[in-house]
Amino acid sequence: MQYTIGISDMRVSTQSDDILVTYSLGSCIGLAVYDPVVLVGGLIHCMLPLSKIDRKKADTNPCMFVDTGIPELLTEVYRLGAERKRLIAKVAGAASLLDAKGLFKIGERNYTVLRKILWKNNILIKSEDIGGTIARTMYLQMATGKTIVKSGGKESEL
Repeated sequence: MQYTIGISDMRVSTQSDDILVTYSLGSCIGLAVYDPVVLVGGLIHCMLPLSKIDRKKADTNPCMFVDTGIPELLTEVYRLGAERKRLIAKVAGAASLLDAKGLFKIGERNYTVLRKILWKNNILIKSEDIGGTIARTMYLQMATGKTIVKSGGKESEL
């Protein structure tokens, strides 16, 4: 079954026939994590880097922010049996779509916060498709952990 992860949303799964997909990864960041031993994985679509700009929104929707959403995703996959040392992390997004002059650098900041959180958790990024000026769609196939990114009419495996 295919599940769509919206902006500021996440989903974890243990079902091998599930495919998790998120669309419109512009400056947002998409993170897929997968444990190939227990076949547990998850996908998150975070919009903004730091929750301190709106604590109330972070409390009601932690997935909106990288600094609160990523720990939530990790907690959920660990709860389902994944282990940190086996996690495979793949990242997409962090583009500069609406910020041509580089004033806000949301994509760049999202990516920086993501890397810091993963580093603090001893999780290395296995592959990524980030930056640029294009939006991306990201798929995580639960049976294999295969992660596909589609953008600009092209498809590639991370």
